[in-house]
This record gives sequence, C-alpha cells and structure tokens, in this order.
Amino acid sequence: MNKSILRLAVPNIISNITVPLLGMVDLFIVGHLDSEDYIGAIALATMLFNFIYWSFSFLRMGTSGFTAQAFGAGSRVEQTNILLRSMSVAMGAGICIILLQYLITALGFYLLNADPMVRGYAEDYFHVYVWAAPAVLGMYTFNGWYVGMQNAKIPMFVAIGVNVVNIGLSLLFVYGFGMKIKGVAFATLCAQYTGFFFFLLMWNLKYGWLKKYFNLMVLRDLKSYIPFFKVNSDIFIRTMALVAVTTFFTSASSRSGKDILAVNALLMQMFILFSYMMDGFAYAAEALTGKFIGANKRLELKFLVKRLFAWGIVVVVLFTAVYAFFLEDILRLLTDKENIIALSKEYQFWVLLIPVAGFSAFLWDGIFVGATASHQMRNSMLIAVAVFFIIYFAFSHISANNILWFAFIMYLALRGIVQSFMAPAILNDSR
Repeated sequence: MNKSILRLAVPNIISNITVPLLGMVDLFIVGHLDSEDYIGAIALATMLFNFIYWSFSFLRMGTSGFTAQAFGAGSRVEQTNILLRSMSVAMGAGICIILLQYLITALGFYLLNADPMVRGYAEDYFHVYVWAAPAVLGMYTFNGWYVGMQNAKIPMFVAIGVNVVNIGLSLLFVYGFGMKIKGVAFATLCAQYTGFFFFLLMWNLKYGWLKKYFNLMVLRDLKSYIPFFKVNSDIFIRTMALVAVTTFFTSASSRSGKDILAVNALLMQMFILFSYMMDGFAYAAEALTGKFIGANKRLELKFLVKRLFAWGIVVVVLFTAVYAFFLEDILRLLTDKENIIALSKEYQFWVLLIPVAGFSAFLWDGIFVGATASHQMRNSMLIAVAVFFIIYFAFSHISANNILWFAFIMYLALRGIVQSFMAPAILNDSR
C-alpha cells in the first residue's frame, strides 16, 4: 500500500511544490523592486484569481473522483465521457471569465478597499493574466482526469515545465525588459498556455487510442451532467466557503495596513507550501479511494486510510521543524525589507501551528473526493468557516491580526476534526 501511495503522491508532491515555489519566486522578484506596494499588489491579485479559479476547483476534484471510479470499474466509455463533459465546462467558463473581467475587477477591488497605489498595480497584473482563464481551467480538468486514471507522472512533468517557463519569462520580462509587475503577469499567461497544449500533446501520445470511445453527442445529453453537477455543486459550495475565508483573510490584513498585508502575504506562503505538499497525498487518496470503491475493495480502502495518516504525521513533523528553525531564512529569500521581516517574526507562533492543525483536513478531503462524498465534505467546511467568522468578529478587538491567525488555525483544525467523525459512515458505505 505504501508503494501505491508514494507512486501517486511523490509525482504530485513534486508538481505541487513547484506552485508555491513559483509564488515565492514572484514575491522574490517584486519584493526586490522599488516599493513594497508590489508585494501587496501580488497578494491582492492572487487572492482575486484564487476566488475565481477555486470556484471551479470542482473541475479537478469532481473529475478526479468520477474518473477514478470509472477506472476501477474498467469503463473506458465513461472515462472518455467524463473528460468531454469536464472540458466543455472548463472552456465555456474560461471564456466567460475573460468577457466579465472588468466587472470582476470593479467589484473585487471595491470590496477589498485596498490602498490606491496597491490597487493600481494589482489591476495591471489582473488584466494581463486573466486571458489565461481557458488554459487554467482546462488544466484543472486534465489534472483531475490524469489523477483519476492513476497517472501522476504526466501532471508532474507539465507542472515542472509550466513553472520553469514561468520563472524564466518572469526574470526576462521584469529584469530584461523592465516590465515590473506586468512582466510577471505576462510570464504566467504564457506558461499556462504552454502547459495546456503540452497536456493535449501528451494525451494524444498516451491516450489517443481512447478517441474511438468519443461520442460528442454526450455533450448534448443534459441528463448525463446531473451526477457531475450534483457532486460538483457540493464541491462548489465547499470551495466558495474556503474562498470566503482566504478572501476575508487578505481583506482583513489589508484593513490593518500595508505592512500587515505584506507580512501576512509572506507568512501565508508557508501555509501554501505546506498545503501543496499535503495535496500530493490528497491526490493519491483521491485516486486510490476511487479505484477501490469502483472495484468494491472495502478492506483495502480502510488500510489505505491508515497508511495515509501515517505519512501525514511524517509531513507534519518535517514542516514544523523547518518553520521553527528556518522561517527567517525563508523570509529573507522572499524580501529584503527588514521592517517586514522583523514584524513577521512576531507571528511565527501561528505558522508553527499550521501543519498539525491542517494535515488531517487535506487527507480527508482526498478520501471524500475519491468516494464522491461531496455532501459531507461540504458540511464539514461550512461548520469550520462559521467558527472562523465567529471567532474573528467576537474577539478581533483584542488583537486584530493575532485573532485573525487564531481563527484561521481553528478553521483548519475543525475541518479535519468534523470529517473524522463523518468518515466511518462513508467508509462503510463504500462496500
């Protein structure tokens, strides 16, 4: 079982870890420009894109769970139908995002109430990168489909390629052409389309033989979308709740001033780094859970859960140690602003709590996605989000930023705790 987990987890960890590393490179680039406003601008623009793209995370999560179950059941027709349905939704949504970009920025930045200079830089970034929407959502579909097909290597190679292109072009556009924050956005735009077309190429090379099972008429069969959207509507609500927390976190940081916004943007990279590591195991959980359910292997499923949590504890110990002894060194790689680094150290305690509070939520999410237990995953998220806002609004007058971080840690912990109580019924239903 460990071999099966690592066969899927390690490539996903490698591909996932490039994403926060890329974010850190972007922060490194703008963190060494002539103003700390660029750090806040990247944080605001990234938050807005997270709000948009995470709204469509069901394209990856739902596709993964359904595909894994089709793989376990050996249904090649359903494997291709799932890809067609998901990709059609991805392309349509990407085009809509581009068409609505000015409405999105007007509403988004109005609600964030950011400093005018920071907002201006953030809008410059947004209106360039938004043109990557179809490619980003298309890659969500491909990532979910490949993971469901028990293939983590192709997403790994694509992710590495995307981020190498992104980093190289960012350095070229910013330092070579002097494009500043727009250069970072253009680089990301080019990299996303590079990744999408590489996914297409690899699909044709490895899975082109599935074309004989294609039936475009399935796209016109609205009833066939019902299970897809039933599960994905729960994932959508769950994701919107998640986005509400991350959006509010950035907004509350912004209201505390530019320095706190910059500090929290840097420290949140520690959560993102940890989350992408844990997501590697979550993706393995999705693929293997769905396969065991599709093949009706209940005992293997329960043993999988035990092995996943053993690996989760290993990751917790590793990240807690790194953040305890090397946080300042990591921050110095991201920025040379001494006042921001000094202020960040005041909140190191909360960073140390991220791994232990958050690891179980990631693992249960993967298991629930593979089991298509979207209803339970949604409810656990809503409970945790409610507690987050109750804590913040009840106690933020004491110490706004410390309470913000405390509420965030409690939100992470409660997700895993609630799912732990729900899990036995889900595992027993998987017979």
